Amino acid sequence: MTGYIVKRIVVAFLTLLLIMCITFLLMNAVPGSPFLTEKSTPEMIARANAKYGLDKPLYVQLFNYIKSYLQGDLGTSLKMQEGTSVSRIIFHQGKFTLSLKLGVYALLLAVIIGIPLGCIAAYNRGKWIDGFLRVMTTVGVAVPTFVLATLLLVTFAVKLQWLPTLSGSLPDAKSYVMPVISLSFYYTCYVAKLTRTSMLDAINQDYIRTARAKGVKTRALILKHALRNSLIPVITYLGPVMAGIITGSFVVESTFSVPGLGKYYVQSVLNRDYPVIMATTVVLSALVIVMNLVVDIAYKIVDPRITLTEKED
Repeated sequence: MTGYIVKRIVVAFLTLLLIMCITFLLMNAVPGSPFLTEKSTPEMIARANAKYGLDKPLYVQLFNYIKSYLQGDLGTSLKMQEGTSVSRIIFHQGKFTLSLKLGVYALLLAVIIGIPLGCIAAYNRGKWIDGFLRVMTTVGVAVPTFVLATLLLVTFAVKLQWLPTLSGSLPDAKSYVMPVISLSFYYTCYVAKLTRTSMLDAINQDYIRTARAKGVKTRALILKHALRNSLIPVITYLGPVMAGIITGSFVVESTFSVPGLGKYYVQSVLNRDYPVIMATTVVLSALVIVMNLVVDIAYKIVDPRITLTEKED
């Protein structure tokens, strides 16, 4: 397993380099300048470009970006917080931590609720509860996140006044309720549907019939045999979802005024703040790569028969 992990780390490093190159080229392909305003003149823009090295050829700028990243320097913000280190903006101002906490809580809620619902639906296949859960999860997957967030905000914050209207920096437990539910609802429903499908396939296997014939209790049959063997597709889905939750949380963060990384990333794109765009893309890409590696290791834990090798042809 050690050799496999080392190989994956090398591939991850090369993948990040490729992502940096693609992001840099796409970013510079868009016409315009981050310093272009109503009051700016060509001379002012030229001085700003020279100050931040944006007047150099693209390959020189890209080389400087990669060199600074290898040294741990993510650059400085050009517009949103001009002159401030990007690493400070992302990590020390709490934006990444806030989005990460929101994403972790949403993912835990999706797993804690979605997997049991899928098991219940699969075990009661064809009964009313299975039909109800199938309809509910289908609707949950179809409803956009911003619609659910708005409904929660209007119902529980404006009309009933049970929860705070704007969550801000999420100072207490109440402020987490609506953002976490909004962010996790889609993934909860999808995990439930995925678990149901995998569970149905596992329940129909011969070893389950044999265990049932031997008198194994239903609880042990579901938890010890069927569930463990049906978790592989769920784990495959949950790995990249962690990064996806953080990346896609800008809708929830904008609705509830949460100053997280997702909201800040969208603002940096609109403001053409190149260093912030690059750094945020690299951080989120690294998170996706790490979670994929964690998923591969989790395969081995769930099913020891799986070998982490790439020798198959």
